[in-house]
Amino acid sequence: MANVGLQFLASAGDADPQSRPLLLLGQLPHLLRVPWSHVRGKLQPRVTEELWQAALGTLNPNPTDSCPLYLNCVAVAALPSRVSRHNSPSAAHFVTRLARTCLPPGTHRCIVMVCERADAFASACALARAFPLFTLRSGAARRAEKRTVTVEFFLVGQDNGPLEVSALQCLTNATEGVRLAARIVDTPCNEMNTDTFLEEIKKVGKDLGIAPTIIRDEELKTRGFGGIYGVGKAAVHPPALAVLSHTPDGATQTIAWVGKGIVYDTGGLSIKGKTTMPGMKRDCGGAAAILGAFRAAVKQGFKDNLHAVFCLAENSVGPNSTRPDDIHLLYSGKTVEINNTDAEGRLVLADGVSYACKDLGADIILDMATLTGAQGIATGKYHAAVLTNSAEWEAACVKSGRKCGDLVHPLVYCPELHFSEFTSAVADMKNSVADRDNSPSSCAGLFIASHIGFDWPGVWVHLDIAAPVHAGERATGFGVALLLALFGRASEDPLLNLVSPLGGEEDPPEGDTERDSKRRRLV
Repeated sequence: MANVGLQFLASAGDADPQSRPLLLLGQLPHLLRVPWSHVRGKLQPRVTEELWQAALGTLNPNPTDSCPLYLNCVAVAALPSRVSRHNSPSAAHFVTRLARTCLPPGTHRCIVMVCERADAFASACALARAFPLFTLRSGAARRAEKRTVTVEFFLVGQDNGPLEVSALQCLTNATEGVRLAARIVDTPCNEMNTDTFLEEIKKVGKDLGIAPTIIRDEELKTRGFGGIYGVGKAAVHPPALAVLSHTPDGATQTIAWVGKGIVYDTGGLSIKGKTTMPGMKRDCGGAAAILGAFRAAVKQGFKDNLHAVFCLAENSVGPNSTRPDDIHLLYSGKTVEINNTDAEGRLVLADGVSYACKDLGADIILDMATLTGAQGIATGKYHAAVLTNSAEWEAACVKSGRKCGDLVHPLVYCPELHFSEFTSAVADMKNSVADRDNSPSSCAGLFIASHIGFDWPGVWVHLDIAAPVHAGERATGFGVALLLALFGRASEDPLLNLVSPLGGEEDPPEGDTERDSKRRRLV
C-alpha cells in the first residue's frame, strides 16, 4: 500500500471492473439511493442490475457488512447506519477499516464513496489512513509501477450535487497532510531524527514559500530554552525549535500551533522497559500532525496569522543526559526540578508555548502531543483528550472531532485542585506528579499551561493524542483533519466552513469585546 497514489475526481469514469477493481462504500440507506444508471458503467459487463440489487438486499451491517459482486474485482460494503453521540456520523473508523479489508487488489482501483456532503471531508481523511506511505519492505522497492486509487463521491441527501473542483482540491490537500503526518510517525528514528524532521519542515516551507526560523543546539541553551535543550542534549542529533509562520495581509488575530516532536523517547535515565519502549518513534505525532495541517491550511487560504512551532528532540541516554534532581530554567523564566526524565514532552512544550506567547504574540495557543499513556485510559484508543481554559473551545473541539472523524473528549480542567501535584521544595515546580492516580493526563496538560500562566487572557487548548496517533502498528495521521476542521472558519473554503464547529452558521454579532471576539471567531 505504500506506493499508492490517492486522487479525488468528480467522476472516476466507466471501466470494466476486471481491469479496474471497484469498491462501493457507504451506509446501507445511502447505497440504496444510488441509481443503477450511475454505477452501471463501472460494473458492467461483470455485474448486472439484478445482481447489484440482490447484493444490496443481502447486506445486514452489524456494525458493518460486505458482499463480493464478481470474483475478486468488485465489492460493496456497508457502514453502520447509526452511531452513538460520541462517534462521528461519518463512521470514519469503519471507513478506514472497510477500505483496507474490502478494496479488491489491483494496480489501478476505484472507490465510490456514498455519503452526505457533510461527511465527505471525514470520509476522505478516513480513506487516506488506509493507504500509508512509509515502507522499507524490499518487495516495494522492486515494484516499478505506481499504483493508484481513484475516489469518486456520490452525495445523497440535501445539497447532493457533484463535488466542486475547489472541494476536491481541499480533500486532496487535507489527505496529503494526513498521509504526510502518518509517514513521519511511521518512520523509525534511524531515519527520522531531528535533522531529518527539520528537512521535512524546510520542504513544506519551500512548497509554501516560507523560510523557517530554526534555533538549535547550544543556541537553545544560550537563549533560555532549557526544556528543549535539557531533553535533547544527550542525543547525537541536537534538539531544535523550528517555526513556520504564515502572516497574510488583513489578518486580525494570531494563532500558534505547538507540536511535540520527540523523534524517539527512551525515557532518558528514567528509562523505559523492553515492552514499553518499542513504538516510541511515534512520540513526534503532535509535531507531524501540525506540519501536515499547516501545509493544508495555508494551501487552503488561511486568513489569519498562523505559526507552527515544532519542539524537536530525541530523549536519549548518554553522559550528557539530564538526571533526576537536575533543575532546568525554562523559557518562561520558571525553574523545574526533574523527578522523571520520562516526563519530557511537557518540558519541550512548555518552552514552545512560552515562545508562542512571548515572541509570537499569539491570541490562541494550541499544543498537540502524544503526551501521556494515561490518555488512552482516560479517553480510549479512538478519542484524543482535550484540556482547555475555555468551555467554548472545549465544546468546539468535541464538535469538530465528530465532524472530521478525529474524535475528541474533554479532560477535567481544575488547576486549583490539581497543580499542587507538582510542588517542589527547591524549584518552582517538579516535572512529574506526586500522585499518579490523580488525573495524570490533566496534570500533564496543566504543567504546560503553567508556563503561560493560568490567568493568561488568551485561549489555550491542549490535545493529548497518545493513543489515537496509531492503530495497531500503523500511524493514523491523527490531528490533521481535526486542526483543519477546528479552524475551518479561518478559511474561505466552503467544505472547511461546513466541518468547522460553526458549520454553516453566521459569525457572532459585532459588539462583543475584543477578547470575546477572538475567542469566538473560529468556533
